[in-house]
Amino acid sequence: MLDLLPDLFDSYPQHLSLLPPMFKSFGREDCFWGEVVTVKCFKDNSLVKDELSKNGKGKVLVVDGQGVTDCALLGDMIAKNAEVNGWQGIIIFGCVRDVSALKTMKIGIQAIGVNPIKTVKKGLGELNVAVEIYGVIIAPHSYVYADLNGIAISNQALDLSVLNL
Repeated sequence: MLDLLPDLFDSYPQHLSLLPPMFKSFGREDCFWGEVVTVKCFKDNSLVKDELSKNGKGKVLVVDGQGVTDCALLGDMIAKNAEVNGWQGIIIFGCVRDVSALKTMKIGIQAIGVNPIKTVKKGLGELNVAVEIYGVIIAPHSYVYADLNGIAISNQALDLSVLNL
């Protein structure tokens, strides 16, 4: 099921918004989807760490790091917590680090780049607020569908059983 998005856009074009094609896959799972939980932060991944330490079954964390590329909002230890806690995926509008370790984890991870420098930890940021990435609004409790073709957002869960996958 690696090519989910082409079939989704064929079946549900009116329900989907596509993020710009700037994200790259870093986790072992290239195809993932789930209900959105959002974090908005700036060079501080405290809330990312806190959220991914909770049960994430059926969920995808969307992190609006405001496109900052001079530090990483996700590394191997936080990603491992997410994997253990059942998260379907993590989307970072920012950077990740420890990419060799991330690729071994059974979780979807997409980000715009890589940087080996960690963030500061001041506990700053916002949880479960609507975020905007290049004109696409991503609200908490919406749904994200991601694969190597891109990342799509829907305001409702889509019936994947209608697809010929």
